[in-house]
Amino acid sequence: MATSALFFETDRLRPKWGWLLALGIVMVALGTVALFIMPAATLGTVLVLGWLLIVSGIVEMVHAFRVRRWGGLFLHLIGGILGVLIGLLVITHPLVGAMAWTLLFASFFTVIGLFRLITAIRLKFPGWGWAVFDGAITLGLGILLWAQWPVSAIWFLGLAVGVSLILRGWSYIMFALAIHSLTSAVPIEIRRAA
Repeated sequence: MATSALFFETDRLRPKWGWLLALGIVMVALGTVALFIMPAATLGTVLVLGWLLIVSGIVEMVHAFRVRRWGGLFLHLIGGILGVLIGLLVITHPLVGAMAWTLLFASFFTVIGLFRLITAIRLKFPGWGWAVFDGAITLGLGILLWAQWPVSAIWFLGLAVGVSLILRGWSYIMFALAIHSLTSAVPIEIRRAA
């Protein structure tokens, strides 16, 4: 159903294809810059994550006081205070924050990769080879991060942000070009049939 909704929205998107293309190009450029300056991109990412923790902690504390008659007041209040404190620690010590985030990602990738690998081999569902491949690559990335830690803290987050920006930008570019290449509007008969 979402595909047909997008199909009918192409008339509205077609005039804006240039903006989507520009957004994609900017994202690819920013991702490329992030790959060239991975340590700076890592520190920038850590600082943004620290500020997000602070802001979310403040919002949670405000929410705690707005629902003070509720039994979960102290749970929200403690969560908010911890969010602000951890955010302040990350912002004041970004390199240590990068090391901590990298350890979290290394643990996550190792556990998830091992889980996917074992589950795919054990269940052997249709297409299980791709799940084995995914699990092996994810597990390998986790082991790589653990093996190179603390040095991996300098490059990992910058690399992840750079690759993510490039891939997302490329998908916007391809989407914009696909919208632009549509030659005619959707015929009225198709609209009536839907």
